[in-house]
Amino acid sequence: MWAVGAAAVMLASGSVSPMTTAAADPEPPPVVETPAPPVQHNVLYRARADGTSRGAVVAYKQDDQNVNSAQPTMLPGQTFEVNTVLTDPKLAGMQISIQWPYGSNLHCEILVDDQIVAQADQFIAPRFFRVKDDPLYGTLQCGAPLDIPVPGTDGSAPTAEAVQAEAPAT
Repeated sequence: MWAVGAAAVMLASGSVSPMTTAAADPEPPPVVETPAPPVQHNVLYRARADGTSRGAVVAYKQDDQNVNSAQPTMLPGQTFEVNTVLTDPKLAGMQISIQWPYGSNLHCEILVDDQIVAQADQFIAPRFFRVKDDPLYGTLQCGAPLDIPVPGTDGSAPTAEAVQAEAPAT
């Protein structure tokens, strides 16, 4: 026992050095600089319908790649607002649409970092029949296009299979 105590005293006094490695430590790895994350911009979308407008749909650029939509109840005087974050503020865009036969004054605004970058107003007249030659009737686009495909606007006629697929089963 006294040998263990003597060894501990010698280690504490520094007369015996602890084991060291023969080879020196290698050079530390080079510091890799990670790129700074891209600057994010706060985007605020505002939509308003002043009039009778049922079935409203507000589509907006949620992030740099995705489009999101909402179906708010848009009563006169109420404003629909949604916040998001985009890396490229030039991608900020939204689209407001209402169902026919309703009519309304549609208004939209897009704010990037508290600055208005786009706004639009359009009166949508009430209609008794659906407008066949204008598939975007009842729609207000604001800011960058969302690239949402609209059926029947690709220039091609529907195929017989597509017409049959859309026909209700009897």
